[in-house]
Amino acid sequence: MTQKDITFVADFLTEHFNEAPELYNRKGKYFNVERVGQYLKDEDDDLVSPPNTEGNQWFNFLKDSTHLKESPLLFPYYPEKSLHFVKRQMEGVIDQCLQKPADVIGKSVHQAVCISLYKISHSEDSTPQLFKLPFLWNDKTSNLHYVLFTMLENSISKIHILRRHTDTSRSVSNGILAVEFGNFLNNSINESSDSRCYSCLDAHFYDDETVTVVLKESVQQEGKERVLAQLPLS
Repeated sequence: MTQKDITFVADFLTEHFNEAPELYNRKGKYFNVERVGQYLKDEDDDLVSPPNTEGNQWFNFLKDSTHLKESPLLFPYYPEKSLHFVKRQMEGVIDQCLQKPADVIGKSVHQAVCISLYKISHSEDSTPQLFKLPFLWNDKTSNLHYVLFTMLENSISKIHILRRHTDTSRSVSNGILAVEFGNFLNNSINESSDSRCYSCLDAHFYDDETVTVVLKESVQQEGKERVLAQLPLS
């Protein structure tokens, strides 16, 4: 250590560990601990050197406000406690707030329908990701719920549309269907079926009647064409 380091440590001890006779009758050490570290101790004991809140604008504001002073919306302040203590108190309140909705929602959710999308061999070591993250859309006018998704690998040129009524007791026609793009953008029937084959990069609902899709050429070559298309749901 250099002399500068020793001086720094000595100054720190002199400033923060002076004897404090007024603390002698308290449990624990009889010294003023470092003011930042005391807030980080994971214990329920009171702070040795609590903060001075005199002149704090927020506390003065609460003190002068008859409506906020006893408001249940404000989390109580514990000036004598560490941050770990406050954290545990807040976690307990949050858990209590979320428990009732979790119970109610959990009991109200049930399976309406089960549709098999694909089958894989159970002997495979790793299960391939065939189902891309879906896009959800709710048509409030017709009380219909849609799910747009794509299946990878052997059906990349298709998007699948799942349609359900928001009232699970009712059914709708064509509950699930697939739309295949393939080579529908060919300029003429004379073009090779493999020359302009498209696959779907992404698909979202634009509104209740229109689906927006991003397509790309499937051929392995530089400068693949990208197409933004809007398709009527009908």
